[in-house]
Order: sequence, then C-alpha cells, then structure tokens
Amino acid sequence: MSRHIQVTFDAHDPRALSSFWRDVLGYVHPGPPGVDLPGGADPLAAWDDFLARVGVPEEQRNTRSAIEDPDGHGPRLFFQQVPEDKAAKNRVHLDVRAAPGLQGEERMAALEAECDRLVVLGAKRVRRDEPAPPMSAGFIVMTDPEGNEFCLD
Repeated sequence: MSRHIQVTFDAHDPRALSSFWRDVLGYVHPGPPGVDLPGGADPLAAWDDFLARVGVPEEQRNTRSAIEDPDGHGPRLFFQQVPEDKAAKNRVHLDVRAAPGLQGEERMAALEAECDRLVVLGAKRVRRDEPAPPMSAGFIVMTDPEGNEFCLD
C-alpha cells in the first residue's frame, strides 16, 4: 500500500517561503479549518482573520504555513518557523519537472525560461548542467529565497 507524504521545510519566514513555492509549483494555500472561502478570496487574508479571531498573538501568526496541490495529486508542503539558519547543503531537495518530454536544446530552453521566471520570484541560479546522454538530460540547480537547493529538471 502506498502512502501519502507531506514535505516539511524549516523556515525563517514560513508565509513568504510558502508563497514562493506556491508560485513555483502552481499550488494553493488552503483556507482555515471550518472556513468556506468564496471564489477569488485570499486564503492568507482568511488565515489572518481566523488566527486573530481564535486569539493567536500577532507575533505567532507566521510560525506555520502550508500549500497543497489543487488537483490533489502532489504532496502537501508544510513550512515551520525555526530560529536557526540553514547550516549546510540540504540532504533532500526537490526536483521541479519543468520540461517533461523535451530533449536537447528544446529542453534546456524550457528550463532556462522557467529559471528566469523563478529568479523574478526570489530564487537564485546556482549552475547549469548540460545534457550528457544517456545518464542526464540536463538540469539547472537553484536555491529558494531561504537557500534550500532544488533543481529544474
């Protein structure tokens, strides 16, 4: 039997990091428990209202955040606030499939276009690894706004 997973990120700013990954992956922030959001409503604003209503002090309202695949297929991503800085290379990273089915220069051009989009969102480009068939189709290594490494693959 397969299992569903949640990927958890340690973060200084859970709300900002979850918003970055939401935009990278096309995910959404879920609404607060028991709150039906009307179409077009801002789920983060709904969370602000909910947390104020249940008495969470303002300085504690950015300790957690989450995003979900709107189609229900991908894992939920959870972001939790931690005080310490990232100290070393992450031992697990995400590969973002940005050029499925493409090969060669067409693939690398698609990865470059996605890289440019993510840099505008706050990512940093680390390096480009050229295709080396048959073992590698090529990829771009990047970091998110808090320094977590990931690949455009």
